[in-house]
Amino acid sequence: MPLANVVGILPGKTKPNEYVIFSGHYDHLGIGKPVNGDSIYNGANDDAAGSTAVMLLAKYFKALNKNARTLVFVTFTGEESGGYGSTYFSKQFNPDDVKAMFNIEMIGTESKWGKNSAYITGFEKTDMGKILQDNLKGSAFSFYPDPYTDQNLFYRSDNATLAKLGVPAHTISTSKMDNEPNYHKPSDEISTLDIANMTEIIKAIAVSSGTIVSGKDTPTRVKD
Repeated sequence: MPLANVVGILPGKTKPNEYVIFSGHYDHLGIGKPVNGDSIYNGANDDAAGSTAVMLLAKYFKALNKNARTLVFVTFTGEESGGYGSTYFSKQFNPDDVKAMFNIEMIGTESKWGKNSAYITGFEKTDMGKILQDNLKGSAFSFYPDPYTDQNLFYRSDNATLAKLGVPAHTISTSKMDNEPNYHKPSDEISTLDIANMTEIIKAIAVSSGTIVSGKDTPTRVKD
């Protein structure tokens, strides 16, 4: 089937040529090997959860209507088959103009730290994670560095192509990569998601990204 990225843009008020990207991927594995008679690999957590976050963040920032930088909201195709959508998308920008990318993947389950928490891949590669942490001080929510560094998650999701070009592009996730029972299985259905916790994660992204959206903070670049 011919598939495309789905993109929405909210032009910046004072810094329209500087971009902040919020992304997730809407594709999953489709129809595959049946498990207990179920052959539909829904991908509710991977990554309908992230796509939902992108749409809600677009609604939130549109309602605020005061973003200094241009905000780009994108749901990618082709992530599961090799990151084709994000690879194409990354070529549409001068990477120097992209000031940050929030890629959101698998936020529908609790992280290893429990509710009101998520981790950021490639945390040590820029200071973007610290900016987000600082913006959440005093709240009930916490962002942590990726605890699964042996799995190289920073370069396994849709943030990777822009990160390789120097953009502070990180993935936010809660997926317990050492113990996620529905990962890449037909059982990845909406009934397995913690919607209330997912809502708090999306709120935390909205609040913590505020100083980057406003142009007050600019994360350092990825050097490797």
